[in-house]
Amino acid sequence: MKIKKNIAVSESGFVFDPSTGESFSLNQIGLELVELLKQGQGFDAIKKEILEIYDVDEISFEKYYYDFISSLNQNQLLED
Repeated sequence: MKIKKNIAVSESGFVFDPSTGESFSLNQIGLELVELLKQGQGFDAIKKEILEIYDVDEISFEKYYYDFISSLNQNQLLED
């Protein structure tokens, strides 16, 4: 699962989809998740990195991760 190549992401967390003209704002963790997805990282690698950086348990991470992925899908920001 990867972020579409045409999606622009700024260092401040501003996301722009040129195909729809829509824009979104991400918090720091959302920005890190998007960057890891853009790099082609899989779930296990992303989970490992986030758990090392932030004080979050695995169950909470998985819930928030899948909610975030669902939001990305709803906004058509992921490649098939």
